[in-house]
Amino acid sequence: MSAAVVPPVGARIRQARLERGMSLRALAREVGVSASLVSQIETGKSQPSVSTLYAITTVLGISVESLFDARASSPMAGVNPPGVNQTGVNPTGTVLPALAAFAADPGRRIGPLVGAGERETLELDSGVVWERLGRVPGADVDFLLVTYRPGGSSSGSGGLMRHTGTEYGYLTSGELILTLGFDEYTVRPGDAVSFESTTPHRYRNDGEVPAVGVWFVSGDVQ
Repeated sequence: MSAAVVPPVGARIRQARLERGMSLRALAREVGVSASLVSQIETGKSQPSVSTLYAITTVLGISVESLFDARASSPMAGVNPPGVNQTGVNPTGTVLPALAAFAADPGRRIGPLVGAGERETLELDSGVVWERLGRVPGADVDFLLVTYRPGGSSSGSGGLMRHTGTEYGYLTSGELILTLGFDEYTVRPGDAVSFESTTPHRYRNDGEVPAVGVWFVSGDVQ
């Protein structure tokens, strides 16, 4: 797994919520989860599942891609992750270059070449890991290396998710079960999927080895 710094997703969600003047309870009600869960996500005590993350970003009108980025112009730009000061240095003196880069240039390009040890990583609930493979400022695209650990699922509750956009995926190893509407597919290495993300769907890994693939989701916020 990449050693890149994990962005404070909960802090970005809270930032977007406050910028829209929405209460924590109102966001929870719109997403269909408890206010306690939203609070735990915002404070970093819990990570959202893929389905919850997409539901939250849909309600807030932001892109999933934006959760990888800090916005220096935001009223909360001066709020640093726990243990990190304004310069991107933690109390032990270790420099966190990714955080410093976030603060310095929120519109930065990721690439054109991203090394295996340079990928930014989001660890989600239900055994799912996203690694960002690149970014072109202004492009409404999630370009990700996705890992579903054994037993991992895009929804901790087992429910189907839906969000705006078009989804493309290519599995490189392991095996995934894709539920798409009323149909179920077994996705094996070398298989590819593509569908409108407004179709209710869910991924799960019933196998004993991680399922890994490249995913490309375009236009997730209209």
